[in-house]
This record gives sequence, C-alpha cells and structure tokens, in this order.
Amino acid sequence: MGRGGAGVNLHSKPAGSAGTLSRGPGRLLIAVYGVFALAATARAAFQIATKFSEAPLAYTLTAFAALVYVFATVSLSRSGRRWYRLSVAAVGIELVGVLTIGTLSVVDPVLFPADTVWSVYGRGYGFVPLILPVLGLWWLYRHRRTVAT
Repeated sequence: MGRGGAGVNLHSKPAGSAGTLSRGPGRLLIAVYGVFALAATARAAFQIATKFSEAPLAYTLTAFAALVYVFATVSLSRSGRRWYRLSVAAVGIELVGVLTIGTLSVVDPVLFPADTVWSVYGRGYGFVPLILPVLGLWWLYRHRRTVAT
C-alpha cells in the first residue's frame, strides 16, 4: 500500500517523529505512564527500604513494574522506528506482567503476602494497570504506519 490515506503525515515533522505518537490522546497516554512510573518507583523504593524482608518477591516485582513504566514513558515520547519497537516491547512486557502476576495473585494469594502494582490485575490502582497496556498497544498499532520505515 502506498503512502496515501491514513498514513499521510500532513505536519511539517517527518513521519515517526514524536509529534505523530504524542499528539492528542497520545500525550495523555504518555502522561499516565509518567504518573505510574513515579508512583511505582516511589512505592518500590519505600517498600524495599523499609520492609523488604516481609515480601521480597512482591517488592521486587513492584520495582520491575516501575522500571517497565519508566521505560515505556521514555520510549513512547521518543521518535523513530527503533523507539516505536521498544515501546511495543515495553508495553507488551507490561501486559504480560499484569496478566501473569494478576492471575497468580488470584489463583495463589500466598505467593504474594503483599500487593504489587500488578496484583489482582492492578486492583489497588483501579485496574488501570490492566487497561493501560491494552490502550497503549492499541495506540501503537493505530499509528504503526506513521512511524518511519
């Protein structure tokens, strides 16, 4: 398929620039990822510093989630095909993480004596951790043609 139709970028910025993914709802998506990056990082830092021995797996997973959110925030705000692919990977890892940890925390709650960001599919955060990667992957898929090839 040619470069016409929905793939046309009428802005002065080249295709795949940060402007194509971070306009309109994309800005909100990046902002939500930024908020979750800060929240998960602060939560993990506090938990690891003050009570790591109580639930080391849960607190380590929260720190991992924080790193994923930080990386997703950065990659979503960058331009180019490489950053686009890294965004897809980060948001995909996030989805796998929330589905895996969410399911394990429901099936065997003993594994997680303390909640992680992704426990029970992000119940402690209003299930946003479950919805966010779905929206993120949808947004990335929807803009796949505007990324430089």
